[in-house]
Amino acid sequence: MADKLIIFDTTLRDGEQSPGASMTRDEKLRIARQLERLKVDVIEAGFAASSNGDFEAVKAIAQAIKDSTVCSLARANDKDIARAAEALKGGASTRIHLFLATSALHMEKKLRMTPDQVFEQAKLAVRFARNLTGDVEFSPEDGYRSDPDFLCRVLEAVIAEGATTINIPDTVGYAIPELYGNFILDLRTRIPNADKAIWSVHCHNDLGMAVANSLAGVKIGGARQIECTINGLGERAGNCALEEVVMAVRTRRDHFGLEVGIDATQIVPASRLVAQTTGFVVQPNKAVVGANAFAHASGIHQDGVLKARDTYEIMRAEDVGWAANKIVLGKLSGRNAFKQRLHDLGIELASETEVNAAFTKFKELADRKSEIFDEDITALVMDESVTTEQEHYRLLSLSQHSETGELPHARVAFAAGTTELHAESDGNGPVDASLKAIESKLGTGAELLLYSVNAITSGSTESQGEVTVRLQLAGRVVNGVGADPDIVVASAKAYLSALNKLHSTTERVAAQG
Repeated sequence: MADKLIIFDTTLRDGEQSPGASMTRDEKLRIARQLERLKVDVIEAGFAASSNGDFEAVKAIAQAIKDSTVCSLARANDKDIARAAEALKGGASTRIHLFLATSALHMEKKLRMTPDQVFEQAKLAVRFARNLTGDVEFSPEDGYRSDPDFLCRVLEAVIAEGATTINIPDTVGYAIPELYGNFILDLRTRIPNADKAIWSVHCHNDLGMAVANSLAGVKIGGARQIECTINGLGERAGNCALEEVVMAVRTRRDHFGLEVGIDATQIVPASRLVAQTTGFVVQPNKAVVGANAFAHASGIHQDGVLKARDTYEIMRAEDVGWAANKIVLGKLSGRNAFKQRLHDLGIELASETEVNAAFTKFKELADRKSEIFDEDITALVMDESVTTEQEHYRLLSLSQHSETGELPHARVAFAAGTTELHAESDGNGPVDASLKAIESKLGTGAELLLYSVNAITSGSTESQGEVTVRLQLAGRVVNGVGADPDIVVASAKAYLSALNKLHSTTERVAAQG
């Protein structure tokens, strides 16, 4: 039998480090359930010590997930490790993932520690974690830019202390495939007890080579775990994309000779869920999950595919979850049918109150839109106005007037806590007028960094518009997402969604890159 390649998904931890991509506990839990359906081997649920919110998210995911290992990141100190162990307590299969910088630059400038101090701290941290769990992963942060001799010394010691997985991060995306693969091979060759641990790769995409570097780490270096994210989500240029490495290994099994346990038909649903939750839209020409990934515009290509699809297609669209948008429900559908469809989509709401609120929203949408697709239902549940009791700001009503030659005008009613506010404003367009009206009442001073519109389903002017708004205030960057058949309403929802995140006072400790 071929070797097994372990897929370690860090969308909920490293992916969340993208500016504005922070997720709530319920959003993280929803994505974790989809990752479990995807049959991801390891789900890095968060950084439990970074905030109370992250702790609660890791705890909820550890309790809910049964078929994947749930992991929490921790710095190499007793306090972080104990916090991670507490969050993971009671989980079916859990792992603590420790990190400590080992490059000369990071040790001197960031840690302000000597190499000998780092060496001792790494040993003690793994020893402490090993007493709390049988599954410990160790990452030397900025490992690829570390001195190989020092790195060998540290890794040999942490394996001796009981680390079961050794991960080599290319934290700043500096690696080149052949060099990175040989770097890992050299470490595994030189370290006497290298065979006592599984070797892993974690690559960033700053030079556009995260996937290539990860695969080189596997093929040349002998790694058997790849750390990746859905859609390649992550800070700066992102992380290694799960969908790309999985389909590369599956499609070129002749070259890699590896098995992956992923249910590839769940790739596209996972991609859509992450995009809708975070507001990071997938580019149309993105490999595997982009809207154009299986589209053929060339007449020659179209003719070839019609005659024999493998003339121009190396994968089948349906194998990764692409299919015609299935009409699932309509305005005559009942509550039980709606609830069953939520279950089929892996959406579990916290209470019957939330189910009833979502069903009410569904019926309102069905009155305005004749065909309801899976994507519509997912967007509806993502709409934070469904759980109004958790939101400080929520849209109540909006009216706007726009006419050629006239200045657009908007009137908005929205709630701020228990207070109902009314505002109106002119603007360059109806969206501008609506957002200015909200801001005129709140005076937040938030800077608008991004405004984007995406159709949730294609092929119809009835499609809901999904709007992403990115705001910055006092150094914090947040994304808000809103969906509605009326793009102006969707814009107001997205703006209030972003303001809700800014209203939250949750502060988080920064993790590794």
